[in-house]
Amino acid sequence: MPFHEPVDAALVPRFAGHSTFMRLPALSDPSGLDVAILGIPWDGGTTNRPGARHGPREVRNQSSLMRRVHHVTGIAPYERLRVADLGDLAVQPIDLMAALAQIESGIAAICAAGARPLSVGGDHLTTLPVLRAIHKAGRGPLGLVQFDAHSDTNDSYFGGNRYTHGTPFRRAIEEGILDPRRMVQIGIRGSIYAADEHQWAQDQGIRIIYIEEFARRGADQISAEIRMLMGDAPCYVTFDIDSIDPAMAPGTGTPEIGGLTTREAQALVRGLSGLNIAGADVVEVSPPFDIGGITALTGATMLFELLCVLAETR
Repeated sequence: MPFHEPVDAALVPRFAGHSTFMRLPALSDPSGLDVAILGIPWDGGTTNRPGARHGPREVRNQSSLMRRVHHVTGIAPYERLRVADLGDLAVQPIDLMAALAQIESGIAAICAAGARPLSVGGDHLTTLPVLRAIHKAGRGPLGLVQFDAHSDTNDSYFGGNRYTHGTPFRRAIEEGILDPRRMVQIGIRGSIYAADEHQWAQDQGIRIIYIEEFARRGADQISAEIRMLMGDAPCYVTFDIDSIDPAMAPGTGTPEIGGLTTREAQALVRGLSGLNIAGADVVEVSPPFDIGGITALTGATMLFELLCVLAETR
């Protein structure tokens, strides 16, 4: 199978042609791909401000601004990986449990074809069925690198609902998908419901790096710790756009001030080089709350950063 290249912006303007992730070919079959970029347009796990179901389409549009070569690492991902836009998973918006099954099935087909999923959500509950599919494909239990303002390890919301965008990683630990001793959460901050809200996560062995600790230590030290925690075993990388300060990424459902800058986030993702990454995602981009497309552009840029890391550690 040939290596796919983005449409050349010097020949076809960025605002023209079909909208695909990174202006790559749109395929329906993941066979032969190393990485399948796909959208998961679903936000049925959202508890407050909706709109992340529209994230994949807008991230696609803004990804037309990505070029071919990383300016720091020199990585040209399309020369190292066979990668294409696999379209959006067909996820119905009404029945939550049925939607989770649809997402898991779609990711399972990608894994069965030998490709790694690089998805764009959707709210953060979309990550749970993705992890289920990767785990069932024989990659696991997984480590997790989570960029986020929130731990997402709560037990339930609204009278016992155990499946929301605030609960996915608690469910994944309970199901044996994630190894909590190889989990790290970076950028956690903001007011919480109770003083012991993070106690369950800490009791499982999750390494929580609050934004204040990151500010003291910086990206190089934090990246070194992440690499040590993950080791050589498979891990998954999930990037919640609300890890970034809403001054730079306002288009998200649960914004928390005092977050990472976009430059800090880029440095942290670049610091994942060398990890055994089984898949990755960017979630919680909510275009209805965005301003001038800046959050979708940030999501597209982090998607490119993740793709370059995948290419570097192929």
